[in-house]
Amino acid sequence: MKELDWANLPFGYMKTDWNVRISYKDGKWGEIEKSDSEYFPIHIGATCLHYGQECFEGIKAFRGADDIVRVFRMDENAKRMQRTCRATMMPELPVETFCEMVKMVVKLNKDYIPPYHTGASLYIRPLLIGTGAEIGVKPAKEYMCLMFVMPVGPYFKGGFDSNGGQAYALVRSYDRSAPLGMGKYKVGGNYAASLYAHNIAHEKGYASEFYLDAKEKKYIDECGAANFIGIKGNTYITPKSESILPSITNMSLMQLAQDMGMTVERRQVPVEELLEMDEAGACGTAAVIAPIQRIDDIELGKSYVISETGEPGPKLRALYYKLRSIQYGVDPDTYGWTTEIELD
Repeated sequence: MKELDWANLPFGYMKTDWNVRISYKDGKWGEIEKSDSEYFPIHIGATCLHYGQECFEGIKAFRGADDIVRVFRMDENAKRMQRTCRATMMPELPVETFCEMVKMVVKLNKDYIPPYHTGASLYIRPLLIGTGAEIGVKPAKEYMCLMFVMPVGPYFKGGFDSNGGQAYALVRSYDRSAPLGMGKYKVGGNYAASLYAHNIAHEKGYASEFYLDAKEKKYIDECGAANFIGIKGNTYITPKSESILPSITNMSLMQLAQDMGMTVERRQVPVEELLEMDEAGACGTAAVIAPIQRIDDIELGKSYVISETGEPGPKLRALYYKLRSIQYGVDPDTYGWTTEIELD
């Protein structure tokens, strides 16, 4: 294991020893290769540079208290990447190949998997891009999928309970995705479209921006780059929209909530319903759940206060710790969500 300051890792890029790559040429995928380089040559006419033919995923591997390394739901990431490939006219990487690459890149960088007690994890970034040259809007004939990893610290440095809820800025003048557009796919353009609004929110002191639906500006869409969760009584509520990325974390939390006796509703959520929420959070790979204290409509001057004290509520707390316990192997994985990686 590398000598790193495991307790103070940021959520950011760090060079590790190896990445893995596979190329698509002549109508088929080739063999998986490993590389110790952070770079690769690319044609100036590559479609990923000109026409946005690219997509990515985010996965985590966890070292458990039993020292077993587990990857969380990588098959679902593989399927989500396939859906994005279909939407962007890129060749689908088989689920089996995707998972083989994940296992390989984790094994090759085993010295960077953080110890259990740190609460840190190994972040895995799969990336699929059009590398073939086309000047004229059309799909490329050549592609590359690569995966690299880096150790990342826990989202909550002092633990989930020691961090109060955050404030979000509801922005009305900017949309993250058009109705029936690319919002439900994990393409870079969605994130580029969020940068300006995200910067406005940060400059005003907010944790992130908060979007309403682009068509009517009536319904909750997403919390920056994360899905929204609202708790009302014993009901777990999350928005349903063709513009929202289907979060694997959210999908997992919905299953846990249902099994914990909660009612789960995936539907349109009017923004005014925020006033009825007992708890709220943003969910995703990085944080699992980030509690929301309030949402300020910065253009209309209205504030939706979810938690007066800012402390995480009991339902989100229970869901957070349950999912983390499965990821780290503390609780048995009765769902088959985790894959154990044999490092030797």
